[in-house]
Amino acid sequence: MLEQRSFRDILGRFATGVVLITARTPHGPVGMAVNSFTSVSLEPPLIAVCAARTSTTWPAVRATGGFAVTILGERHEEVCRAFSTRGADRFAGGEWVFTRKGHPVLRDGLGWLDCAISTIQPAGDHELVVAEALEGALTGREDPLVFHAGRFGTLTTGVPRLARECA
Repeated sequence: MLEQRSFRDILGRFATGVVLITARTPHGPVGMAVNSFTSVSLEPPLIAVCAARTSTTWPAVRATGGFAVTILGERHEEVCRAFSTRGADRFAGGEWVFTRKGHPVLRDGLGWLDCAISTIQPAGDHELVVAEALEGALTGREDPLVFHAGRFGTLTTGVPRLARECA
């Protein structure tokens, strides 16, 4: 059987983007940073996210029946760290706006989606959440925040070398 540390190290070599999952609750806004996020379907527009069963935030998000996703850019590393830290004042940094459903999104994120939870499946020590994207927008143009091998990084999207040489 594959050891947990080896499994984690191997999967850590797969670069992922980072998003914030946020929701409005009766007790105020809640949110968490997630790198297990992906598109699922264009018709209907579905996304998937995995939430740890040990998360203290996920039960509050799940209870709302929906959430917003903010795609983070290269300048959002500190915001991401705050959303990954238990007990941190997660909404102190950044400028927040709200979706029609009232979920907070970062004004300067790369894009956002407002989602309604469709299904939740147990998946080991996580829950696999499929949600329908009800609305969204592109809001930024910078490079994305990337997570790889346990570290944050950025993706440089400059002009390809060959194109520069031919110009």
